[in-house]
Amino acid sequence: MEAGERLPDLKVTPDRYLTVRYAGASGDFNPIHIDEEFARSVGLPGRILHGLWSMAQVARAQTEAAGGPDKLKRLAVQFRGMGLPEQELVVTSTVREVRDGVAIIDAEARQGDTRVVRRGEAEVALS
Repeated sequence: MEAGERLPDLKVTPDRYLTVRYAGASGDFNPIHIDEEFARSVGLPGRILHGLWSMAQVARAQTEAAGGPDKLKRLAVQFRGMGLPEQELVVTSTVREVRDGVAIIDAEARQGDTRVVRRGEAEVALS
C-alpha cells in the first residue's frame, strides 16, 4: 500500500432478513431494526440496518485489502445516514499515509447518494 492508493471497493447487498439475523448475533433488538411497521410508525422508511453492521463492512474492506483481520489495528467511524436492507452498500477506501509499517486509510460507506458511514479511519499493519 502506498499513500494516495485507492483500495478495491467492497460491495455488499444486505438481504431482507439481515437485520433480524444481526439482532440475534448482536443482542440489539431495537424494533427499528426488526419490525417494519414499528419503523414506519416512527417516521423511518422501513427497517434500518444496525450501525455496527455498517461499521463491520468498513472494517471488512480494510482487512480484505490488508490480508486478514489480524492486520486491523484501529478503526474509527462516524455514523451519518440510515442504511436499508436490499440496497447495495459500497465501501470506498484510500490510503492517506504510510508510516512505520502502518497504513492510515480513509474510508466511507454509501448506499446510492446516502453516506451511511463517513470519516472512517483505519490503521492496518503492513506485512
